[in-house]
Amino acid sequence: MIRVLHPGPLTAVRDLGHAGFAHLGVSAGGAADTVSLRVGNRLVGNPDDAAALEMTLAGGRFLFHVGATVAITGSDFRPTVDGREVPQWESFTIRAGATLRVGSTRTGARCYLCLSGGLNSPPLPEHMVCKGDLLGVGAVRGRAGKRHLRPEWLPRDVLRATAGPQATLFDDPARQTFFDSVYRVREESDRRGLRLTGPSIAPPHGGRMITEGVSLGAIQIPPNGEPIILFVGQQTTGGYPIVANVISADMHRVGQLRPRDRVRFELVDMDTARELLAELERSLEP
Repeated sequence: MIRVLHPGPLTAVRDLGHAGFAHLGVSAGGAADTVSLRVGNRLVGNPDDAAALEMTLAGGRFLFHVGATVAITGSDFRPTVDGREVPQWESFTIRAGATLRVGSTRTGARCYLCLSGGLNSPPLPEHMVCKGDLLGVGAVRGRAGKRHLRPEWLPRDVLRATAGPQATLFDDPARQTFFDSVYRVREESDRRGLRLTGPSIAPPHGGRMITEGVSLGAIQIPPNGEPIILFVGQQTTGGYPIVANVISADMHRVGQLRPRDRVRFELVDMDTARELLAELERSLEP
């Protein structure tokens, strides 16, 4: 068991989510940065979808009642064990009775604490981990390995996107403004969507349309003209026109964006989007 001495502000148990329920109005949810979660699980010998702790902007303190092999992936959160700095993006052992402290982020938004055997605690999309919680660790199923972060996985300020279903309804100046501009992530952003501020884009029909299904990564343009990137806790339907959609290969980068971070968009076609996803998957192989 692991005891939560201090949870941090937004620490939660996350896995890869549960797809297939959008027609019932339930988004897939899951980790904001699935690449970091998957790599962390592989480092400790878990299946990709094993549950782990996701920490946002600031981490917490955790007392290990049993020894465990762990890996911390994602952004740089300055983790220490009993005051000694420990590495990220590689597995290491924590002895029974030791305390892991995860600090505040230096780079992106989130980090992941993965433990060999995974967490027995079920993912709780709307419930954060609390002080005093006891988190159970499952049975070890695989061998831990060592691996380091590749630079191309780090967050960057360009998100590649395909044309959205309503892209042709936007006039040429509006589309050009969107792809030529730099935006900032607003403080009002959360797991449901990242609100951006920057040059306003004139949406067709005043930004109103008949509600229809929307996908993860869809970039809506509401009546105020400021884009919204739909994220892992998104609603499954929406009534704002979609100018573009972040590609699957870049969604983990969205999970590392912080308030006030800068971002711009690069248009790619569907074939390129598929090639970039295949390239990402190849880079995750041992």
